[in-house]
Amino acid sequence: MQIAIVGLGRMGANIGRRLMKNSHAVVGYDANPDAVKGLEGATAASSLEDVVAKLAAPRTVWVMLPSGKITEETIAALGKLLSKGDVVIDGGNTFFKDDIRRAKDLRERGIEYVDVGTSGGVWGLERGYCMMIGGDKAVVDRLDPIFKSLAPGAGEIAKTPGREKFDPRVTEGYMHAGLAGAGHFVKMVHNGIEYGLMQAYAEGFDIMRGRNSDRLAEDERFDINVGDVAEVWRRGSVVASWLLDLTAIALSKSESLDDFSGKVDDSGEGRWTIQAAVDESVAAPVITAALFARFRSRSENTFGEKLLSAMRKEFGGHIESTVPERKAKDDDK
Repeated sequence: MQIAIVGLGRMGANIGRRLMKNSHAVVGYDANPDAVKGLEGATAASSLEDVVAKLAAPRTVWVMLPSGKITEETIAALGKLLSKGDVVIDGGNTFFKDDIRRAKDLRERGIEYVDVGTSGGVWGLERGYCMMIGGDKAVVDRLDPIFKSLAPGAGEIAKTPGREKFDPRVTEGYMHAGLAGAGHFVKMVHNGIEYGLMQAYAEGFDIMRGRNSDRLAEDERFDINVGDVAEVWRRGSVVASWLLDLTAIALSKSESLDDFSGKVDDSGEGRWTIQAAVDESVAAPVITAALFARFRSRSENTFGEKLLSAMRKEFGGHIESTVPERKAKDDDK
């Protein structure tokens, strides 16, 4: 199939590369011309108008930009350029209520809207992307070759007994979650859960690392190699996960995590998840506490918060939390 990717950052470019590896034709556009040049094999576009001109009808445009103003303006502009039967896909971390509004606006022009909650980070090119998709069923089904190519596939994960009668796509790593907005809603909750999981790992490793404190009785101190703990837990432990894999990678690079300040950002999904919990009167104490811990991290930092920063760098390439070079030099004095 032919598809355009608008926004060729870490994930957008790799989505384009994975699609081309699976014989799809990609038109690439980014405000940064160097990013367009870097997507080898794609047809380069110089503007949104050029994107539309280089696509055959019915057109499909995947927008992979940061949530907020830039995505809003880009989709609004595409809405004026595209024609009846064309499709706009938003693969970023958009607030699901914005999806619902956009779908209604575009539908008035005959343009379809699909929201794709996309998980996979900087590893997606190799591993594939887990996708939660919202939109009209007929449109999602028509675009299935795109989603199937991006998904990780069943791999070596054992099938869950009794699921034979259910949608087989979920075992491939992607699902049609429901109407417009449903994909990003599920991805929003996914990211809220991620906050809680990461916080639990961070606190646990902080407790282990602190066991050698001189504030404890000498015979109660343990000098535990937390990097070794992460590695052994990956192998058969009930708390094994991809996040733990990434924790082991980060600790193998630096057990003390001195390159991280411990200040941990949040990109919005945790807040939205908690707001949804309030709207539904659902108790969400773990996710709420994890979000508030990130707020606190910006004024006081622990080893656990440095580990949160390290995990974010490993799975998403986030670099906002590294120690400034000047401060690192000062610490060496």
